[in-house]
Amino acid sequence: MFKNLIVYRIAPGWSATLEQVEEALGKTRFAPIGATQEKSVGWTAPRGEAHGALIESVGGQWICKLAVETKSVPASVVNRKVDERAAQIEQSSGRKPGKKERRDLKDEALQALLPQAFTKQSAVLVWIDTASRLLVAGTGAQGRADELTTLLVEALPGLSVALFDTQVAAPAAMADWLVTQEPPAGFSIDRECELKAADESKAVVRYARHSLAIDEVRQHVEQGKMPTKLALVWDDRVSFLLTEGMQLKKLTFLETVFEDGKSGAGKDEGFDADVAIATGELSQLLPDLFAALGGEVVPGAAPSAAATGPAPASAGKAPAAAPAAAPSPSAGDSPLPWE
Repeated sequence: MFKNLIVYRIAPGWSATLEQVEEALGKTRFAPIGATQEKSVGWTAPRGEAHGALIESVGGQWICKLAVETKSVPASVVNRKVDERAAQIEQSSGRKPGKKERRDLKDEALQALLPQAFTKQSAVLVWIDTASRLLVAGTGAQGRADELTTLLVEALPGLSVALFDTQVAAPAAMADWLVTQEPPAGFSIDRECELKAADESKAVVRYARHSLAIDEVRQHVEQGKMPTKLALVWDDRVSFLLTEGMQLKKLTFLETVFEDGKSGAGKDEGFDADVAIATGELSQLLPDLFAALGGEVVPGAAPSAAATGPAPASAGKAPAAAPAAAPSPSAGDSPLPWE
């Protein structure tokens, strides 16, 4: 159901009934793209039923779905049409079209070509946990998540959201886990990682399907390369790739997590079971992950020095000690390599 996640915090004070959300989303229900449109965006039934409800509640967890349909015409095709039309104008009038006229010709060419263009469809599931005040976008693309949350904020009066922020930045925490090989309680380090240098070299090292419990990985971190992606497994039930922006990608529910929910279930029952199991697992995983990253940053509170983590040391040289800050709950007594 969810393959990628971006988590938002819903600001206090917002409340709405399921009926109110249904009515609000109905004002921007998805409609197929028109002949000369480049993009169509709107809300569609998460169960996939024609004219179905736009917001579903399963065990108190709300699910909605944003549909996007786009058309694109290759720029080379548009430019060729513009050049052909500009040549015709020059031949008939003896003058070359100026910049403004060429822009108009480009718009005309695009409008003429769009009806022939192929369409591309995509959809993003949204999970709203009203009790925990979390909004989860089922995408790994920040731009698409921003588009989705903007549409929701515009549709639902009083709704305000912000990306979930933790006391310890994900790269600093991931570096600690790799160097100490002591992941936080309930998590284990899997076999994928990406490390990037912060200096001018922008050097990148990637490991795939490879043990990360090796000296080479620790040396890369000690030399200043910071983790931007790290594969983790939570409670032997869910595997995922944590990114530097605290996105969860390649989310996979392991072994028999879904089997009981799907066994002998029809379409509707299967949807309800999938939602119940996915949100049930993630409702436990996310708080554990936030705790491993030092907990949530409380708006208005003094920022912790651990929020960004100290800068990594250059090879053979350690920086001055950073101001005292709340340590990562996963670090134990083992210092970071640059401390």
